[in-house]
Amino acid sequence: MATAQRPPLVPAVRAAFERRTGPGRALADDAERVARACHAMAARFHQGGKLIVFGNGGAATDAQHIAVEFVHPAIVGKRALPAVSLTNDCAALTGIARAEGFDAVFATQLRPLAAPADIALGLSRDGRCPNVLRGLETARGLGLLTIALVGAGGGDIAGSPAVDHALVARADDPCVVKEVHVTVYHVLWELVHVFIEQPGLLEGKDTR
Repeated sequence: MATAQRPPLVPAVRAAFERRTGPGRALADDAERVARACHAMAARFHQGGKLIVFGNGGAATDAQHIAVEFVHPAIVGKRALPAVSLTNDCAALTGIARAEGFDAVFATQLRPLAAPADIALGLSRDGRCPNVLRGLETARGLGLLTIALVGAGGGDIAGSPAVDHALVARADDPCVVKEVHVTVYHVLWELVHVFIEQPGLLEGKDTR
């Protein structure tokens, strides 16, 4: 009777999973930074703020995913929280891009839509998206809490003084970055609700 042969792609499958393990662990090791971002977000929601999310390409769909997670929680009984994605309106995006350039598509929307109590969350797989950076800079100037989900080394976005909380998926593979970002924004959602459900932790606290 022939001995069963191990499928030739098993090592490749293991390597693919191993590439995803390191970046996730690195962010988990930075738990305090993640917790501070969640607490600051919860404090802004507690004050009546809303979440405004934006990104390009695949991150644009992540922005929409994040907004719907907050507005329409998948877990029954969790509080709905106000959120909007700036990538939803193609007429606004293309109109602004034609008149002011693509780098302005988020900043220009933020100026009339945002209030000082709000939260701006920008996503970029490599931290080098000029329109995301400009959006976060504009948001910071308006008084918003600013959070960035970035990848690779974090780029200009993670290093910007306009960003209050930069959460970095430390991977160069864009697929791995996206996968880590999905996990991170689910963690943000979960822990924001932990704080929201304990309002005593939010009263009179620093919202940055």
